[in-house]
Amino acid sequence: MELTARNNMKENDNNKTVEKISANDKRFIRTVSYASKMAAVDIEFNDLTYAVPSSRKESKMLLKGISGQFKSGELTAIMGPSGAGKSTLLNVLAGYKYTEISGSININGQPRNMQEFKKMSCYIMQNDLVQPKLTVIEAMSFAADLKLGKKKSQFEKHIAINEILATLRLSETQDTLMEQLSGGERKRLIIALELVNNPPVIFLDEPTTGLDELSSFYCIDSLQKLARFGRNVICAIHTPSASIFNRFDHVYIVTAGQCAYRGTSNNVLPFLQSINLECPKHYNPADFIIEICSGDYGSDLIEQMITCVKKLPIPPISRAKYELELDTQNSKVFWIDQFKTLIKRMIVQLYRNRNYIYLKISLHIFLGLIIGSLFLNMGNDGSKALYNFGFCFACIILFLYIPMLPVLMHFPFEIKVMKREYFNRWYNLSAYYWAINVINIPLQILLGFIYLSMVYFITGQPLEWHRCIMFFSTCFICAFIGESIGYNVASIFNSVNAVFFGPAITCTMILTAMQDFGDSTPLPIYRTLFMYVSHIRYGLEALIVAMYGFNRPRLPCPVEEVYCHFSSPKEIFRIIGLENAPNYWLDMLALIIIFIICKGILYYLLKQRVQPNKTFQMLHIIGKSIQSHFNIRPSVTYT
Repeated sequence: MELTARNNMKENDNNKTVEKISANDKRFIRTVSYASKMAAVDIEFNDLTYAVPSSRKESKMLLKGISGQFKSGELTAIMGPSGAGKSTLLNVLAGYKYTEISGSININGQPRNMQEFKKMSCYIMQNDLVQPKLTVIEAMSFAADLKLGKKKSQFEKHIAINEILATLRLSETQDTLMEQLSGGERKRLIIALELVNNPPVIFLDEPTTGLDELSSFYCIDSLQKLARFGRNVICAIHTPSASIFNRFDHVYIVTAGQCAYRGTSNNVLPFLQSINLECPKHYNPADFIIEICSGDYGSDLIEQMITCVKKLPIPPISRAKYELELDTQNSKVFWIDQFKTLIKRMIVQLYRNRNYIYLKISLHIFLGLIIGSLFLNMGNDGSKALYNFGFCFACIILFLYIPMLPVLMHFPFEIKVMKREYFNRWYNLSAYYWAINVINIPLQILLGFIYLSMVYFITGQPLEWHRCIMFFSTCFICAFIGESIGYNVASIFNSVNAVFFGPAITCTMILTAMQDFGDSTPLPIYRTLFMYVSHIRYGLEALIVAMYGFNRPRLPCPVEEVYCHFSSPKEIFRIIGLENAPNYWLDMLALIIIFIICKGILYYLLKQRVQPNKTFQMLHIIGKSIQSHFNIRPSVTYT
């Protein structure tokens, strides 16, 4: 195949821009006191093999016995065509995938201890998801409090944050909200957040994806500075420009799960010349070698490259001594400190999201006026007592959907951010779990109180303290259960699927809960079980008892009514299929038990999102197989 050179006028212009930036940047490069205190951590892997189950009977080999070494103080690029296995190799080395692996991975010459390795490394994933409604300096401060706790004073944290921001060219953006940062600034901010606890090993997946040439250069230039401070910086990257490619100290090319080249970026062209391949002038060496590995010039050349690499020996890494002891014995940040920091962060985010709170308050006021006007003065009217049953049902439905629907929309995004923070050891899962539960309690009570205080008086319900407290309490716990259902659904599905499955599941709960109202005929056992699994049944019974139970006297009837059949509370219970008033306290106990079960399920599902067991891993594989078999779009599949 005849080799043709591309039009490189744009590349030459970019090179001139980069040279100008580099010249101006010489005065910026300096050794900072916090970032330079770095222990050497070298990674070696031999005969590394990784396979995953496929839709067929045999497993699919993603890594096929590859070997190599990544040294501290170097910026390493893992490159290769799409589907070659570069991200898989990065995931395996980072510990994101560490089961079903054969071969050896050594850290400083010793077999990798996964728990200890996670303490000295961080993994920056491809998506640049950040916590919303926080400025850069606030995000860095919260990260420092979560990762360092009280091991450093606030002054020491402040100095470290300023040095990290200066190193990554983010000092001028420290008061900018993270949503308003450019793509390159957001990428560098995510790196800065992980540098707070000074990890000696940094893994990055596609750090330049979606960035222009200048932003990509700034990102790679920042990574090179971090490597110069003694870190082992490893990133999987698509074909970079020639100017960026030359900034990598070490290049590892993967094709079809095997290594096609390992060595310095400057040695790529001599290596290709050794197998009789001449890169055209003005041609990007990175583009050229990736095109070869993609099979554009025949499969024989790929086999030749793989064979040459296998013959190259891997010299052992020799160091006289490691300059600093690895900081893996530091006292862990206390759980209560993590919890308090997460609560503070969520409060700041809620305060910044005031428009959302104002919208919810307005919605509850609007619904209070609408529902109150529909059931105006029916609570104390004997002729309309049966209609008041509809009011209780409307309150239960409102406190099911209004707390649930917003969670279905935003929580899947929060889980993605949480997974990144949890994997990089920002906090314990239990601290995050309790924080998201506690932070929503005051807001749910406030919103519920606004709505209930309006409709309770507008609809003319009995002004008795014990009935009012029982009514309010029942609605509050139903709101907490509805919110918990939303969290459970959103922790399994993405936003698109959650908005579909959430209402579908709750509609089924409503139908089963209302089965025998108005009919005293005994139900089959299976229908009775479904009926009493739904919290709506217990909530509705509790509200009716709060309004008409506890020996409430006969309700007054209007003068114009000749006969008020439902003025007697006992008749109300009888007409809806209940011979006697249910026990309010048993209904409340059932609601509390359902609430506790929902919260327990939520913790279990969150645990599976960050540390899935074999059952959930198999479900994920089955879901992907169905997706690929039926060509289902990823946006509407299980995530």
